[in-house]
Amino acid sequence: MSAGVRLIRNAELTQAVDYAYASVVDAPVRSVWVAGACPLDTDGNTVAIGDYAGQTHQVMRNLVTALRGAGASLTDVVKTTVYVASTEQADLGAAWKVYREYMGEHDVPSTLLGVTVLGYSHQLVEVEAVAVIDRPADAG
Repeated sequence: MSAGVRLIRNAELTQAVDYAYASVVDAPVRSVWVAGACPLDTDGNTVAIGDYAGQTHQVMRNLVTALRGAGASLTDVVKTTVYVASTEQADLGAAWKVYREYMGEHDVPSTLLGVTVLGYSHQLVEVEAVAVIDRPADAG
């Protein structure tokens, strides 16, 4: 992990979850806040209408691209929030499974939420993230 990201697991809390409970970043670093990545293609169209997994793949590809534009990657992420437009846990689980495929061993603290509606037509999934990266040598 870059920028000194340490994922914290606490033995006093259940270990039956697939994410760390907290993350610690040692300064000096640069913080990156990524707006919610949406399931939009480069033309602004919502992809995979009605498909939670399909939309999550596009969301994660867009998140990777947004992070790359800021000089970061998924392994620099210290916290995410995953929004799923559904009241069904199975739908949340479908999105979470794809999200975890992209995050791999980097199991950062994350909140998974079922919400009533998201901002774009036919949008089912959105992921926002906070990342930290090593501060450039010339930065103050």
